[in-house]
Amino acid sequence: MKTPAALQALIDYGVIDAVLRPLKSGKEASVYVVRSGEDVRCAKVYKDMAQRSFQQRVQYQEGRKVRGSREMRAIGKATKYGRKQQETAWKNAEVEALYQLRDAGVRVPEPYGYFHGVLVMELVVDADGHSAPRLGEVELSHDQACGFHRFLMRQVVKMLCIGLIHGDLSEYNVLVAPDGPVIIDLPQVVSAAGNNAARTMLLRDVNNLTASLGAWAPELLETWYGEEMWALFEAGALRPDSELTGEFAHDESAPDIDGVRHAINDAREEALIRQQGREAAAQEV
Repeated sequence: MKTPAALQALIDYGVIDAVLRPLKSGKEASVYVVRSGEDVRCAKVYKDMAQRSFQQRVQYQEGRKVRGSREMRAIGKATKYGRKQQETAWKNAEVEALYQLRDAGVRVPEPYGYFHGVLVMELVVDADGHSAPRLGEVELSHDQACGFHRFLMRQVVKMLCIGLIHGDLSEYNVLVAPDGPVIIDLPQVVSAAGNNAARTMLLRDVNNLTASLGAWAPELLETWYGEEMWALFEAGALRPDSELTGEFAHDESAPDIDGVRHAINDAREEALIRQQGREAAAQEV
C-alpha cells in the first residue's frame, strides 16, 4: 500500500518503521497498523478540518480549556486563527484524555505519543493476535454480558471521578480483548463539570452499553446506573470504588424525566429489535 504522507513523516523521524495495513477509516480519522521495532501498534491519523464537519461539535467542546484568552476569543469569533485553534484542541482532546484515563486506571489503549497530528497507541488484539472485535460484533453468554456490564460501569465511574465523560460510548467504541473490554475513540470527550449537556451524555453512554448488553442479559434493562452515578457525582460522593446498585428513585417532578425515560426506552427497544433480528437470521441458516 502507498504510505500516507502523515505516516511517512513518522517513518522519516524514526517514530515507526513501517505501515503494515489500514485498520479502519471514519469521519474523524483513519487508523493504520504500524510496526515500531519489534512491536506492532496502531497509528490514528486525524483528518483535516476541510475533510470533516464541525456540526454537532459545539456541544462536545463546551467546557474545554484552551491555552489562553487570545485563543478563546478567536474560537468564539470563529476567525481563521480561531478555527485552527479549535481544530488543534479537538485533535489534542483524545491524546490528553488517553493519558488521564490510563493514569486513573481506566482500560483504554496505551498511548505511545502524539506526533504531527498522528496518535500512536496500543493495538488491541484478540487471543489469536488479530485486531480485537467490537463489543457489538461478538456473541456473549448471559454471565459474560453481566461481567462486561459490571466492568464497563466501573470504567465509566472512574472516568467521571476525574471529570470526564466519553460522550459517544456504545458497543461500537468498545473492543473485546482477552482480558476484557477496552474503551476507544475519545476525541469527543466531555467535561463533566463544564458542559451543560454532561448529564444527558453520561446517561446516553450508560444506556447505550446497557441496551446492548441487555440483549444477552435482559435484567440489565431494569437498571439505572447512569442516574445513580450522576446523583453521587453531583453530591460530591462518587469514588472510583463506590458500590453501585443500579437502583434509583426518580424525581417525578423533574421536568425532563419523561424525555429521559423515552430516550432510555427507545435505546433498549432498539437493542431488543437487533437481538430479534439476530435470532431470526440464525433460524434461517
